[in-house]
Amino acid sequence: MDFPKLKSIIEGLLFLSGEEGLSVKQIAEIVDQRVELVTDAIEDMIGDFSRQGRGVQILKIAGVVQLGTLPEHAAYFEKLAYSPARTSLSQAALETLAIVAYRQPITRVEIEEIRGVKSERAIHTLVNKDLIVEVGRAEAIGRPILYGTTKSFLDYFGLASIKDLPEPGLFEDSENLEEETQLLFNKLDMKQPDASDTDVQSVFGFEEEEAFPEEDVAVDPDDNSSGSSS
Repeated sequence: MDFPKLKSIIEGLLFLSGEEGLSVKQIAEIVDQRVELVTDAIEDMIGDFSRQGRGVQILKIAGVVQLGTLPEHAAYFEKLAYSPARTSLSQAALETLAIVAYRQPITRVEIEEIRGVKSERAIHTLVNKDLIVEVGRAEAIGRPILYGTTKSFLDYFGLASIKDLPEPGLFEDSENLEEETQLLFNKLDMKQPDASDTDVQSVFGFEEEEAFPEEDVAVDPDDNSSGSSS
């Protein structure tokens, strides 16, 4: 494998691994190259990104390599996160939120196994809206992030605790996921004191797409490339 192609593959792997990143050893195993060569490629990429003035950078944190944004652009990212155009949640985000609510603590890979599609963007949206949060790390290869719901989630739906969720047996698989999601949020909506004036569809945009819709990509059950970092 030539050096430019190796760097291109590594960039793609880091993009797919998201905020959890990959260790150099994991990358080396995936691309079937020596750790030393992968390390050289990553160092070269760090220099490339800086010289080219790219909008992302390669970060090395606690033995993990990941893509990150530039601190000097933070003000623009905040505008995107809190833009009125992004106040609604897509169907993908609602399904992900429902799965996290019932199955927490849960990793991204486990969410994707239930939904059958990639869910990284949906998770990112929910974290930005303070509906889910990192609650720990799983005792598995790569120590994947575990997600759970927040106090904001409970406050909105008027729940004293997560134990007050209806029908805890839902969201075990993706067969009737869309129907179960709508059923859940309809029932939660009825719990709100002012449910007659507002509902989940108007607040979360159940029937609307986000300004930048989440593009669901089917999960390959034989693809283990992200299994150790999610």
